[in-house]
Amino acid sequence: TGDGKGKTTAALGLALRAAGHGFSVYIGQFMKGQFYGELSSLGKISNITIQQFGDPGCIRKEEVTPKHIAQAQKGLKEFNAVMKKGLFDILVMDEICVAIWFGLISEPQVIDVMASKPKNVELVLTGRKASKNLIHHADLVTEMKDIKHYYTSLGILARKGIEN
Repeated sequence: TGDGKGKTTAALGLALRAAGHGFSVYIGQFMKGQFYGELSSLGKISNITIQQFGDPGCIRKEEVTPKHIAQAQKGLKEFNAVMKKGLFDILVMDEICVAIWFGLISEPQVIDVMASKPKNVELVLTGRKASKNLIHHADLVTEMKDIKHYYTSLGILARKGIEN
């Protein structure tokens, strides 16, 4: 969690490391529905599966529509089904904290996923705005802190190969 850059990047690094050790990894990307460079790279690794649940582009909290909610709810249902099949060692709920913050998914729904996780599975949640309650239910929490970012200081937008 946190306002700094690198939450998804850290989760993808963990996925890459785990895949290198022969673990199977599933990444459910909530609120995402477009091409990112990592999709091309990770798609070449047979024991990593990525699925997106969202539209291309970014939305603001005040722009949430019933369609966004339906996509996130469908994604959560799919994520649960994948977890229950027991085919993956590591499961990542990318941007799930933002999905909760935007009201696309309720916090109790995610806590239920956390509680129903098989003991032999690692579950990773990413996204800013993780609540104190969600943090309480987690075993490990890292906060990414924005010290300085070229977007805010120089107005530099996301760059191919760096942020997307």
